[in-house]
Amino acid sequence: MSFRHVVALAGLLAVGSVQAETAASHAIVGDAKAGESKAAACGACHGSDGNSSDKQYPKIAGQQADYIARQLALFKSAQRNNPIMLGFAAGLSEQDMHDLGAHFATKQATAGNGDQALKARGEQLWRVGDATRGIPACMSCHGPSGRGNPGSGYPQIAGQWTDYLVAKLKDWQSGTTWSNDERGKIMPQIAKRLSEQDVVAVASYAEGLHTAKPVTTASAK
Repeated sequence: MSFRHVVALAGLLAVGSVQAETAASHAIVGDAKAGESKAAACGACHGSDGNSSDKQYPKIAGQQADYIARQLALFKSAQRNNPIMLGFAAGLSEQDMHDLGAHFATKQATAGNGDQALKARGEQLWRVGDATRGIPACMSCHGPSGRGNPGSGYPQIAGQWTDYLVAKLKDWQSGTTWSNDERGKIMPQIAKRLSEQDVVAVASYAEGLHTAKPVTTASAK
């Protein structure tokens, strides 16, 4: 898939995802208060407020509610392969997933610390990309501040642990996908074009973005 095709696919998915996510939000509305009562098991790995202390587990504080619900559904169906998360997600209903998403969306992600020695290359990849190697700017999907794009389903990654992001990028490089739909093909295609140094640099830059704020949703109660 060419550079232009990757960018075009992301744009098309943005339009389609807005319609799909809008329809889904009308079908199931998450209740943040109900989600709080269901989130005890999540705290063991992700922290009670969604800010994990162990860098192998992602911060989910401030993450988009619909994105969390979607990932839980992918874990439950084993399209996103993770035995630990499969065990937790297996007993969740769709309402549970949206309630958990609504709960963690109200939390605030803690600031991370990017490596200043890697900032120049990381910032270039984030804000401009590298057209000579078919790498689009990360911010074209995840936003200038790393907050993501709720309407299109692109997640917040500002402040996320470098270690976690590096692990995921390497998974994508090895051919791992998170779903069988077109959305799941975007990151593996991009990650394969990153060098080992690029992976660490852009992950570090994302962790150093300190503008993540809690998302206010109509479902938060």
